[in-house]
Amino acid sequence: MIRKLRSSWYFVKIYIYISEVKRMLRKTELMRREKGFTLIDIILVIAIIGLLAAIVVSQYAGYRRSVNDSAAKSALKNLAAAQQNYYAENNTYTSDRTKLTGWTVNPEVEVSMTGATATVWSATARHINSDFTFIYVSSAGGIQ
Repeated sequence: MIRKLRSSWYFVKIYIYISEVKRMLRKTELMRREKGFTLIDIILVIAIIGLLAAIVVSQYAGYRRSVNDSAAKSALKNLAAAQQNYYAENNTYTSDRTKLTGWTVNPEVEVSMTGATATVWSATARHINSDFTFIYVSSAGGIQ
């Protein structure tokens, strides 16, 4: 009887071991199935990346416009300083840009002198990649 119990106990142990192995195999099989992404996951990630890209591109365009406009304003302010130097030496303003010393313009900024008298001068500036034109009128105090 003891031998019979012992042998049945071994069978129980073997059965438990086999069932444990089967459970582990099922668990690894489930893990293998869950490794990849679903189509919904991928579409959602692509949509989020597209949304973020649209925001970044629109912000970048605004920054570029701001930088271009700042370059045009800076050209007018430098022109004003050059005009003041010319006025200090000659007691008049000039409409000839070549007579202004120490003043250079960024090649992407279009500056044109619109008029100059002995007491007043004006000019316009526009960056080639911008839609805005800035006007400088000395009698009005600067950039308009």
